Amino acid sequence: MRVQIQKSQILEFLKMKSVWLQHCKTTSSVCVLDSKDAVQVAPCGHSLNSIPGPTSWPLVGSLIELLRKGGLTRQHDALVEYHKKYGKIFRLKLGSFESVHIGAPCLLEALYRKESIYPQRLEIKPWKAYRDLRNEAYGLLIEEGKDWQRMRSAFQQKLMKPTEVAKLDGKINQVLADFVKRIGSVSHNGQIKDLYFELNKWSFETISLVLYDKRFGLLHKDVDEEAINFITAVKTMMSTFGMMMVTPVELHRTLNTKTWKDHTAAWDRIFSTAKLYIDRRLKRHVSKPTDDFLCDIFHQSNLSKKELYAATTELQIGGVETTANSMLWAIFNLSRSPCAQAKLLQEIQAVVPLNQSPSAEYIKRMPYLKACLKESMRLSPSVPFTSRTLDKETVLGDYVLPKRTVLMINSHALGCNEEYFDEAKRFKPERWLENKSSINPFAHVPFGIGKRMCIGRRLAELELQLALCWVIREYEIVAIDNEPVDVIHSGLLIPSRELPVAFIRR
Repeated sequence: MRVQIQKSQILEFLKMKSVWLQHCKTTSSVCVLDSKDAVQVAPCGHSLNSIPGPTSWPLVGSLIELLRKGGLTRQHDALVEYHKKYGKIFRLKLGSFESVHIGAPCLLEALYRKESIYPQRLEIKPWKAYRDLRNEAYGLLIEEGKDWQRMRSAFQQKLMKPTEVAKLDGKINQVLADFVKRIGSVSHNGQIKDLYFELNKWSFETISLVLYDKRFGLLHKDVDEEAINFITAVKTMMSTFGMMMVTPVELHRTLNTKTWKDHTAAWDRIFSTAKLYIDRRLKRHVSKPTDDFLCDIFHQSNLSKKELYAATTELQIGGVETTANSMLWAIFNLSRSPCAQAKLLQEIQAVVPLNQSPSAEYIKRMPYLKACLKESMRLSPSVPFTSRTLDKETVLGDYVLPKRTVLMINSHALGCNEEYFDEAKRFKPERWLENKSSINPFAHVPFGIGKRMCIGRRLAELELQLALCWVIREYEIVAIDNEPVDVIHSGLLIPSRELPVAFIRR
């Protein structure tokens, strides 16, 4: 059945979609520890309660102060202020949620070198509650310990090995060809109403083709009703789990609240649809599983089907919003930097023949393209902070942090710090080429660090690199105005208004 796509049904989902204890050897001169940053050998440091931070009141913690600074939508700015006021490590309590924030490359490096075999992330209790209810497996985002390592290893060869990811460029280009055409058809005087929505459709279509070998038709006029139901289910799931992260999920389940019922029904739809597509794919490639990326993962590992279902649905959910958001900011930053855009176009034209599509092989010879994306992610990160949950008592700086302490790694605060990046507010891709040796690698961590770094990193990078090649080659991105664009936090960092950009065909 074919139906006209309803933007109101899809838009909200597409927009939703969030130490070493010995001496610290710095990787560059810009990462110099002062006395309070130095990693201690003896477990005689100060306790968690000694870490500085904003005043914490009973029950509410520092929530009232944060609200005065603009609320949760402005928390990324507040955290930068806190780092300036309290230093490179501070403690923050919001309601019952307590965390320790770190914003220095040396502390990140120390944490990385002390990382355990099975590092832990912040627990997503609503997701676990659903899997337990339906006897479904945990995926990469919520599994822990040896089972997480086994699942990570199964996907890592295909998703983290550059030669394997490069094989997906044909599918990525297939979607991009439609996307570039769509820019021309939906723009008016070069402007696209709700550019973010269009980019979310592009990223959703791409990850679906990679994972399920299926096109949903989101870049065409009509879309399958099945697609609308699937997307709506993901939107519902994302909109309901947040409430159960700050209120006991056990209570929601016991009382069978509307939030719990909607969350459960949404996951039921997600899993049933994913199972259908995955089973079709496994059956189609049963004789030659190595011809298909997902089937190869399944046949070359000891994953159960349930584990494959769980991991794939989580990859689908995690691979949409962040990629679209990164592309959105790259478009904006290039619109405000015409010289950088002209230099990027020159590189694309020099490397990619006129009548050929960009490819992973061509990308290897495009350092300025990679520098533009790194700089955009530094200046306008999609995810302002990532988390770790300590699985043992750890000494960090002058402090002894107990087991189960939640650490927040403030990549946004790192990226805008003049101590680590000169002219930090300026879009300057050349810094990654001319002065690369002076940049501490732990000052730029858009995909996280260590063993629990985003497993889709290389796929996302290839999608973005190819997308910029297609778009910049076909269109000049022009800034309509040069007024500041405010940034708000809504899971990810998003613009507070429609980006003032226009696409002018070359």
